[in-house]
Amino acid sequence: MKKIEAIIRPFKLDDVKQALLEEGVRGLTISEVRGYGRQKGHTETYRGSEYHIEFVPKIKIEVVVNDNLVDKIVDAIIRSAKTGQVGDGKIFITEISEVIRIRTEESGPHAL
Repeated sequence: MKKIEAIIRPFKLDDVKQALLEEGVRGLTISEVRGYGRQKGHTETYRGSEYHIEFVPKIKIEVVVNDNLVDKIVDAIIRSAKTGQVGDGKIFITEISEVIRIRTEESGPHAL
């Protein structure tokens, strides 16, 4: 099993969620996060004054899937989140050693 974490632009959340549903993802977790990468934040103007926004708002999506679905899920995220501009985000893939569903105490892939 693998955990896929995607950091995306907030306005792309609905597109990514729909793409994941179409690929068979049955559950996901999202978090509102802030950070910066190569873009190093941005500047906004409010009432004539410029403000430097160092930590840019993003959405983090987390899904855990069987190994055989990783490529399809990553492709779906890229396809639905990509704008071609700096700041589109990142995808991180990590190994998951165990999953346990609390309600039924099922473990492994059956707990997904």
